[in-house]
Amino acid sequence: MPDFRHADCPYTAFVVEQGSCVDTLAEPAGEPANPVAPSAGAGRPRRPNRKQFSLLIVRGDGTRVVRFNFPRPAAVVAFAGAAVALTTFFGLLGDWLQLRQLTVEARTFKTQIAEQQATIDSFNRRVVELRTEMTSWRDLHARIWEPFGPELQPGGRDRAVGGGALRVDRVTGKVSPRDELERLADSIAEQGESLKALDRLVVRAGKALAALPSRWPIRGAVNSEFGMRQSPWTSGTEFHSGLDIRAQHGTPIRAPAGGVVTIAGTYQEYGITVILDHGQDVKSVFGHLSKTNVKPGDRVERGAVVGWSGNTGRSTGAHLHYEILVKGQSVNPRAYLWD
Repeated sequence: MPDFRHADCPYTAFVVEQGSCVDTLAEPAGEPANPVAPSAGAGRPRRPNRKQFSLLIVRGDGTRVVRFNFPRPAAVVAFAGAAVALTTFFGLLGDWLQLRQLTVEARTFKTQIAEQQATIDSFNRRVVELRTEMTSWRDLHARIWEPFGPELQPGGRDRAVGGGALRVDRVTGKVSPRDELERLADSIAEQGESLKALDRLVVRAGKALAALPSRWPIRGAVNSEFGMRQSPWTSGTEFHSGLDIRAQHGTPIRAPAGGVVTIAGTYQEYGITVILDHGQDVKSVFGHLSKTNVKPGDRVERGAVVGWSGNTGRSTGAHLHYEILVKGQSVNPRAYLWD
C-alpha cells in the first residue's frame, strides 16, 4: 500500500482496495512487524477477491485514526454519480453563460425595436398629416377650377349625374399604416393629374393672356374716356369708342401685345392708323398717327414700335386715339390695361 504521509500533516488518508474488512492496524507504521516466512509447501500467493474499497485516515506516525469501508458496487456508483454530477454542472454552467449572453442581446434588440417602433409611429403620423394636407389641396384645386366650368376640370367629362360618391378620406375607423400609404399614394396620383391638367390650362391661359392688349401703348394723361362725352365739334353729346391719350408729336407708339398688322395707313376719320389683330377676335386700333413703322401682314411682338403719334384725321391736337375691338365691337380699353 503506498504511503502518502507528509511531514507537516498530522493525518494521512489512504484508499485501499481489499477483500476483507479490517478494523484496526496491528502496529504503528514506524515499527516493522516480524516477518513470517512462507511455508515450504505454500504455492503462489492467492490473489484476494476485491469486493470493497477502504478509506483510511492515519496520523503522521502511521497510527490509524479511522477507517471507512465501501462495497465495490457502491464505490462505482458513487464515482459514476460524481462524474455525472460534474458533467451536469458544467453543462448547466455553459447553458447559463449562453443564456446570459442571449439576455444581453435581447435587451439590445428590445431597445432597437423600441426605437424602430417610435420611428414607424412618427412616420405614420406624418403620413396622416400629409394626406390631410393633400385633401386641402383638393379643395384648393376645386376653387381654382371652378371659374373655368366643369367641362375643363379633370374628369369633368366623365362625371355621372346623381348622388355624390363617398370620398375615401372620410372613411372612419383605425387604418393600418399600409392602408395609409396606399391612400396617400392615391391622393398624390389624383393631385398629380389635377396639377398636370392645371399646368396645361395655365399654358393655354398664358398664351391667351399674352395675346391680350394689356400694355399701355403710350404713357400720358387721358384727355377723353371711353363712352358718352361732349362732342368737341358740336354742342351735343356723342359716343367715344376709345381713349384719347395725350402725347407730344412723334412719340413712339408700342404694340400692347403680339399680333398681325391688318391696316397700316389712312383709315376713315382716324387719319393715319394701324390696326393689329391679336387673335381670339381681339383687335387694337391706333389713330391720328404722324407715320407708321409697319405694313399690312407684318407680325409684331409686344412692345414693338408700330408708329408715332400725330394729329392726322379728325383731331384737335396731337394725341393717340386708342381703341380695342372684340368681335368687331368697341370695348373699354381700361378693362385690358394691366401695366
